[in-house]
Amino acid sequence: MNQVDVHGASILLVDDKQANLDLLEQSLSKAGYSHIQQTSDPAKVIELHLSGRCDLILLDMDFLGAGGLTLLKSLRKHIASPYLCVIVVTENLGFKLHSLQTGAKDALGKPYEMEELLARVHNALEARLSYRSLEANIGKLEQQFIERTSELQLSEARFRGFTDLVSDWYWEQDPTGSFTKVSGPVPEILGIAVDSTAESTNTLLGTGWNAQEQSILRGKISAREPFLDFEFTRNTPEGGQQTYLVSGQPMFDRTCNFLGYRGIGVEISAVKNH
Repeated sequence: MNQVDVHGASILLVDDKQANLDLLEQSLSKAGYSHIQQTSDPAKVIELHLSGRCDLILLDMDFLGAGGLTLLKSLRKHIASPYLCVIVVTENLGFKLHSLQTGAKDALGKPYEMEELLARVHNALEARLSYRSLEANIGKLEQQFIERTSELQLSEARFRGFTDLVSDWYWEQDPTGSFTKVSGPVPEILGIAVDSTAESTNTLLGTGWNAQEQSILRGKISAREPFLDFEFTRNTPEGGQQTYLVSGQPMFDRTCNFLGYRGIGVEISAVKNH
């Protein structure tokens, strides 16, 4: 945070004495601040703050009395940001404590030295602008996350469309082996009903499969190994034989936690028979 940013911040002065307002504005201007508003009407504070997006409110509490605490509560209610940058000035110790408890970021007793007030203003504005910058960065990250998620969803849709063209079916399993996604004519190819949300690999491999091939495939899945064009066969009840090629790969997140498998399968029975 550089001095240009701090001195370019918007400051609202609130006091019932015009002489005090003029002195504060003059001192702040000499210190380099260029965006200063003032009012002696507490009813206009929220309006001025919302219209000018003030970075700091310097509020004299003594002329407001308990109404100053009500004003602080109203500011918190009407301002979307949880960061309420208000410095309270008062000679009442009770008001100082209650103001801080109500949300003011700082409280300065009377009488005060102008140099101390300027230092507190500078520090409060640095904190406020840093928080605003953080809010903006979080907003950008959230937008990037939304855009990236949309891109991934579109990419997955394209991938699924591509696999539909080059394979008979597409599948995904969770870490327990249960299907989470299945596309394509799986029941027709396998000759069994597949519940894409509940059936496990064991159900998929059911009866009629070559026991040796079944054991090898289970071993690869248990070891979380990728496999390419793994060939396995199934004898149909009619006495025929179905042959498939299956390719799969384990899925992991960024912290290397196992998420399951995804893969594609294609029936090559007709090719084998020719």
